[in-house]
Amino acid sequence: MKWEEERNLLVYKIFHHIMFGEQYFFRCKEYMHESEICMKKLLAVILLAGGILGSMLFFQEKSIECRNSSAGGIQREQHGVLHLNVDSTVGEIMDHPTFAGFSRFLLPEETGWPNAGMKLREIAALLPYHSHIEVNTTVRVLNHMIDEASAGKRIFYDFYTEEQKQQDAKKRNTGLFFFRGKPGAPFAVVCPGGGFSYVGSIHEGFPYALEISEQGYNAFVIQYRVGSEQRAVEDLAAAIFYIFAHAEELGVSTTGYSLWGSSAGARMAADIGSFGVAAFGGQKLSKPTAVIMAYTGHSSYTKQDPPTFVVVGSNDGIAPPYVMKKRLDAMQKAGIDVEFHEYPGLGHGFGLGVGTSAEGWTKKAVDFWKRHFSET
Repeated sequence: MKWEEERNLLVYKIFHHIMFGEQYFFRCKEYMHESEICMKKLLAVILLAGGILGSMLFFQEKSIECRNSSAGGIQREQHGVLHLNVDSTVGEIMDHPTFAGFSRFLLPEETGWPNAGMKLREIAALLPYHSHIEVNTTVRVLNHMIDEASAGKRIFYDFYTEEQKQQDAKKRNTGLFFFRGKPGAPFAVVCPGGGFSYVGSIHEGFPYALEISEQGYNAFVIQYRVGSEQRAVEDLAAAIFYIFAHAEELGVSTTGYSLWGSSAGARMAADIGSFGVAAFGGQKLSKPTAVIMAYTGHSSYTKQDPPTFVVVGSNDGIAPPYVMKKRLDAMQKAGIDVEFHEYPGLGHGFGLGVGTSAEGWTKKAVDFWKRHFSET
């Protein structure tokens, strides 16, 4: 009998006895005599049979895993958490249980609500005043919020009461997203831009806040009413008052807070820095310890302005670097501490500037802020 035939016969008998519960171990000797092969050959056959079974089980498991790991752009992670990916659609984001009640604030609905089938990798079309949209960062911040909510942490707060919203229905288009740092650490409020025509939180709100929180500080991203700088700053004043009034519940320190803003959002931060919360309908509260501004044409200031940190791209046609530099030079002459960074080759709205000359600027901004709140 040829070796191949002996092998096939033995594999068949091995499977037969496994399937029908016979004591294969004690029958091995009989098979060896029948086929007159050595123990090495028998071991080879056993290993072959085991390998076949193992491979079948492995590929079956992988097949099941692949079928269950994703459904469209949703991935099911440990403990049943539904994560997003670059192919997640607007519809999947809007319907995600984590964002129930405030999902419309995640993307700029003001520019025209996107088709439900639009994928995250395509959202640059919703951000006409912005550049260098980094979709992997977008996915990371959304999944961070999902993880926080899955851990039982609240991620969105209304800063206007129901009575205030009834008096002005547009105040329903407001709120605060919370990115937690260390309990009791100072907080920052991030004001995304969008020319007061939309709120670009997905690009220059949530990503900033996540980086700030990862350095141990608490960060809020404001959703404000569009259409007017005055209304937007009133919302910011109300949000700051809300944080002060609920500081213990939120687990933040009100000492040494900072305001961050990009483009139109930088105007909002600078307005509070110059004139204070009370000037915009809020309570009389302390001014921010530092104002962090990215690419804005805002030019006014007062001699009482807080220390100010500024970033801009050298090719910015909306907020030319010389305009920002002129303002900072005047502030510096007035005795205000300032720091200016101009990044080569960049235009307007670069956000974190991932993969560009500006990458890492938010860490420098946190260091600037830290230097000043440690002095208070």
